[in-house]
Amino acid sequence: MADETVYAGKCFCGAVEVTVSGEPVAMGYCHCRSCQHWSAGPINSFTLWQPQAVRVTKGGEHVESFQKTDTSVRKFCDTCGGHLYSEHPLWGVTDVYAPIIPDLAFVPTLHVNYEDTILHIMDGLPKFRDMPAEMGGSGEQLPE
Repeated sequence: MADETVYAGKCFCGAVEVTVSGEPVAMGYCHCRSCQHWSAGPINSFTLWQPQAVRVTKGGEHVESFQKTDTSVRKFCDTCGGHLYSEHPLWGVTDVYAPIIPDLAFVPTLHVNYEDTILHIMDGLPKFRDMPAEMGGSGEQLPE
């Protein structure tokens, strides 16, 4: 739609630029071991989008992929190694990492894979042991 909001982001060096349009499906934090190892950090702040809302607008030739599991195809810049997004084909969404979209107001609503957390966060948001039931998880919530 012509009146959709478009947000622009880029990798660490700026060789790759992406846009997302409309509104994200969900925003939150992932604590899984896979995100921890991939990011070398304790937590991933995610913004989930319909795949058609995500476009590489510059530097597509620099986008490389790495797939360790069936749930994620991780995309990164081959120039700087900067992380861009992860395609989640089983869930039908694309996770564009919140920090690369500076103009998007990040409003998280949940924590997923909290059973793996190494950084406990007391923010009042639901903390799912794994994933919400509608995403194939147990739907079990853990206390803060």
